[in-house]
Amino acid sequence: MQLRHDQLSAHLAKGPLKAVYTLHGDEPLLQQEAGDAIRAAARAAGFTERQVHTVAGAHFDWSGLIGAASEMSLFGDRQLIEIRIPSGKPGKDGSEALQRYCEAAAGNDGLLTMVSLPRLDKQQQSSAWFTALDGAGLSVRCDPIERQALPMWIAQRLAAQGQQVEGGEAGQRTLAFFADRVEGNLLAAHQEIIKLGLLHGPGTLTAEQIEAAVVDVARFNVFKLSETVLSGHIDRTLRMLEGLEAEGEAAVLVHWTLSEDILTLQRARRGLDGGKPLPMVLRELRVWGPRERHFERILPRIKPAAVSRLLASAAAVDGVIKGLRHPQWPADPWEAIRRLAVQLSRAVA
Repeated sequence: MQLRHDQLSAHLAKGPLKAVYTLHGDEPLLQQEAGDAIRAAARAAGFTERQVHTVAGAHFDWSGLIGAASEMSLFGDRQLIEIRIPSGKPGKDGSEALQRYCEAAAGNDGLLTMVSLPRLDKQQQSSAWFTALDGAGLSVRCDPIERQALPMWIAQRLAAQGQQVEGGEAGQRTLAFFADRVEGNLLAAHQEIIKLGLLHGPGTLTAEQIEAAVVDVARFNVFKLSETVLSGHIDRTLRMLEGLEAEGEAAVLVHWTLSEDILTLQRARRGLDGGKPLPMVLRELRVWGPRERHFERILPRIKPAAVSRLLASAAAVDGVIKGLRHPQWPADPWEAIRRLAVQLSRAVA
């Protein structure tokens, strides 16, 4: 059974606890908080003994873990067993062992299990071992908070410590400013919120107080850049490019990301012009998730001529990055990338 991270607290408070909790995702803060909440609930329910097993490499002793699920504690205490799989890949032996473990754990009332995993792709979530874990209890996704949801997340965290921003449009601008400062770095966002609690105490925070206290700790990655460009948000695109350049990201990787989106537009447009339905085209090109929604919006209206111009621009920028001058493009690679990104954003807006 799948559960959102923000639903976990209500589930734990309501009870009873499930036999297995599986945490997966690439947001460290949310996974840490989810783990702490489960440990606290386990202690309150009498699971006073704790074991931690970290699966590292191909030589992990799965037999010992399965034995722990089958045996009662030496002192009769209820046990919490944590299984950490940093790679997200238990291997063939691990897959079989986890399935046997779930069968053994289901019949042991004195055992509660928490499994920690990184972000999993569709294939991993469809695997026999993950299906067994999910079927034995609850799985909780701990994914990053998207930019559009970040102001609300910040407001909720402030409210939890008795603080809020000003009402109306002024407060929304303040939350947007806060979100811009901490985007892509949720752990640092949490720390900035705690800092505001220490500096000002409960009550309404002014824009000036937040602007003076919150440090710019935003972090960006090229995959989020793709979503932003395809959304047509030029100002945010330029801010992300500025951040990626400042963080030392390779210009060639950023250009590759933009070029892949342009090439995908070309291939998808050809598929549509060839008479294929849009869902089939996107499935064949392996376009899914947020990108799928963007392409569904863009493709029916973008013209082949516009895609051809984007391809020519991408080729010119590729030359600039490799040191080849172009009379119509800046010599600086990042300036050329910025122009290409703006051109793509305007074409798909």
